[in-house]
Amino acid sequence: MQTDWKSTLRGYNDYLALEKGLSENSIKAYLMDVRGFAEFLLGACNVENPNTFKPKHIEKYISHMYDVGLSSNSQARIISGIRSFCKYMRIEKIMDNDPLELISTPKLSRRLPIVLTVDEIGDIISAVDMSKTEGVRNRAILEVLYSCGLRVSELINLQISRLDLFDNVIIVIGKGNKERIVPIGSQACEAIVDYMDQYRCQLNINEGHEDTLFLGRYGRGLTRQMIFTILKNTSIRARIKKKISPHTFRHSFATHLVEHGADLRAVQEMLGHAQITTTELYTHLDKRYLQDQVNQFHPRSNS
Repeated sequence: MQTDWKSTLRGYNDYLALEKGLSENSIKAYLMDVRGFAEFLLGACNVENPNTFKPKHIEKYISHMYDVGLSSNSQARIISGIRSFCKYMRIEKIMDNDPLELISTPKLSRRLPIVLTVDEIGDIISAVDMSKTEGVRNRAILEVLYSCGLRVSELINLQISRLDLFDNVIIVIGKGNKERIVPIGSQACEAIVDYMDQYRCQLNINEGHEDTLFLGRYGRGLTRQMIFTILKNTSIRARIKKKISPHTFRHSFATHLVEHGADLRAVQEMLGHAQITTTELYTHLDKRYLQDQVNQFHPRSNS
């Protein structure tokens, strides 16, 4: 069956959205990686049809990625995307065999993420400029980020109708439109109530944003970049030197739970991880924390 890259990629886009239920950002990432592979095949290998590339083309592309300096993690991500693309083509009977069957994925180098201490989290939240009108909103955003361990996309899409301040839980829509129930700490709940009473109730809310929890001054939902900016500015005020992002709050949430003895399966559920192996990263962080404590406080430490 002969086909062309353009129509096949269009079908793959629909497959990711409708069959896999991926978010818009995830779909863009998958398509960007597969398009990069397609451009290489067209330019360097003269492969004009997506169902005609062979294992040798994959190996040549892996060599190309190595030559241009892509990390093993980036290479592994791209190969994973190409595997997904090939799976789609086999489902649609565009391709019969799997050209990646004997291709090994580059070994991941797993970096431990940056984690804030409990005191640093407290310093950042305390550094929110409450003299500004939006201060009460920004404080609630940071409290919820840390209390619930949310991804940025999950935070900006939180809905009031899914918020239960009586039982202190919220239903979060995560990757693949999967729902999960996440507990909210008492301080975060209080911050949400303050935000709704002092800020949100005064907004002229735009149509379509009535159920969105966190809003900007013009009554519309916040963007990912706005959350990054809020955290960056507040971290500067708190004089935090670490390079952090909203995801740092998520890492800190999970690490602090594990450090204090939380069950790993419960942490997995709250984070919305599909695989427990992803959550196990935080046991490594906990070991690093314990080693740091020994190095810092044990009288016979060499540090």
